[in-house]
Amino acid sequence: MLLARDGHRVAIFERFDAPAPIGSGLMIQPTGLAVLRALGLDDPLVGRSARIDRLFGTASGRVVLDVGYATLAQRGLCGFGVHRATLFAVLHDAVMAAAIALETGRAIAGSDEASGNRRCLVFADGTRSSPFDLVVDALGTRTPLAPPCGRGLGYGALWASLDRVDGFAPDALEQRYRRASTMAGVLPIGRPPGVAGEQAAFFWSIRADRVDAWRAAGLDAWKDDVRALWPATAPLLDQIDDPDRLVFARYAHRTLPRPVETGMIHIGDAWHSASPQLGQGANMALLDAFALARGLRMGADVASGLVAAVAMRRRHVGLYQALTALFTPVYQSDSRILPFVRDRLVGPLSGLWPANRIQAAMVSGLIGGPLPPLGLTA
Repeated sequence: MLLARDGHRVAIFERFDAPAPIGSGLMIQPTGLAVLRALGLDDPLVGRSARIDRLFGTASGRVVLDVGYATLAQRGLCGFGVHRATLFAVLHDAVMAAAIALETGRAIAGSDEASGNRRCLVFADGTRSSPFDLVVDALGTRTPLAPPCGRGLGYGALWASLDRVDGFAPDALEQRYRRASTMAGVLPIGRPPGVAGEQAAFFWSIRADRVDAWRAAGLDAWKDDVRALWPATAPLLDQIDDPDRLVFARYAHRTLPRPVETGMIHIGDAWHSASPQLGQGANMALLDAFALARGLRMGADVASGLVAAVAMRRRHVGLYQALTALFTPVYQSDSRILPFVRDRLVGPLSGLWPANRIQAAMVSGLIGGPLPPLGLTA
């Protein structure tokens, strides 16, 4: 959308025969919303989302997470809980309305350099595209267009989108922890496309190497475990009558040292991916896209435009990759020491200044000041 509006000729290649969203809930933070506002797409997104003013979590009755956007003292600042399908539909509808070329059923296997610093895509069926001045790799963590790097994380999560029920705050992401090895969460996500009522995303952390054992044990045993941790989830669990209602998401921590190659840039999870502890994946991708468009406007040619785009994002990306690596073991790991410290030190401090303000700045995505270099405001 951004590149087409700047007059570039854009073609999108999609591996599915019909583009469709997958996954469950996420949070659009003030950073991502600033990009959607620049596109004129913030109102459609907000209209089908749930406003989130607070993140709250307890372990054994102790408050270990209490983050409110109000501590940032900026009027109207909040997050929005949303289904991926909603974000997808808002962007996809806008792309279709703009008549941007979209080729489906085109799984990408790699790329080749062409003359004049251009690049061709290589498809899974062995065919090649015509040369492009620039390939934008938005293929995610397992992109075939970048060399492997980073590491898979031991813990992932089971996700389900369910009808929202009473007993949970309509404007908060709530979580419950048992040490760092077990985490359950409920996030209001508004009304996804095709759904009449309000929904909530439910998630349950689980080690990737235990998913098969979880399936073998059966839903009833798992539900007993969830209810023991968080009795209020019972009405949500009653809606899950098949293991396939739950989608297992794997996570990886990786950062490409060189996100730019000749005629190609990697953005979003294709450049940097991490545990969703700080909830920044979609927001970081939106910022990357905006930086790319701005960089190409600034640059005398494609190569200099890409250098400018990466320069606008590198500090913020590095900061959040480091923060995520630091905080993930505190909430998802087999450690017993880290959650002990979290519950007795980090939790009590989270309600006090300046810790509460720092946490809110991290959660909102605003720590590190990512918007001014892009000419955006929250």
